[in-house]
Amino acid sequence: MQVQGDEPDIAIVVLMRFAPSRLAWAWWRFLLGRFALYRMPGLRFAKVLGSGFGGGFGMRPSLTRQGLFCVFAGETQAQRFLQSGWLSRLNQDGIDWGWLQLQAYASRGSWSGHPIAASTTEPPTGQVVSLTRASIRMSRALQFWRMAPPAERALTAAPGCRLAVGLGEAPLLRQATLSVWDSVAAMDGYARSGAHLEAIRTAYRREHFSESMFVRWRLQAHGGQWLDRQHAG
Repeated sequence: MQVQGDEPDIAIVVLMRFAPSRLAWAWWRFLLGRFALYRMPGLRFAKVLGSGFGGGFGMRPSLTRQGLFCVFAGETQAQRFLQSGWLSRLNQDGIDWGWLQLQAYASRGSWSGHPIAASTTEPPTGQVVSLTRASIRMSRALQFWRMAPPAERALTAAPGCRLAVGLGEAPLLRQATLSVWDSVAAMDGYARSGAHLEAIRTAYRREHFSESMFVRWRLQAHGGQWLDRQHAG
């Protein structure tokens, strides 16, 4: 739970797909620009992320897709970031880009030692977002990836799933999944049944993860075009 008196954690997720003709310049700007990101007021945590091909979950990386996950100390600081020159300049090199503003209502685990504080435990109405991430033990990586395809296919076909994106800090071993759902019921219907449930149970029973985090979020706002369009690459 959020400590009384603190500003609630507000997360901003940015998804980008760069134009192939501008790929080198976009990558250079993105990689250098992230150092300026760390000077943003109120920034509590940030991760620069890659993506699988086509935004998917396989082992083949995408060269044109990138993601950014940031946690800010309150909504005011998050809004300052969304209106910042840093983000607008980055947008000049993107074909598609979109952002989500999120507030956690359930959280378990940590990311690089940083937990995400849930400011409420009341499940929201309307659209919700799930973020799962894990550091996979090298000795368990082959077992984990053998179980992944059925769960991933079930996710992309799940009723009520608006968007599912595979993200990661490092190929194969540090992975995350972001999904947007029409409702808590739709999200639970996927999470608590079928291939996904079996994969999670097996992962914990066989200790596949050295660290993991599972967060459910209220979708406060979103912008851009990513939620409405799908592209390969």
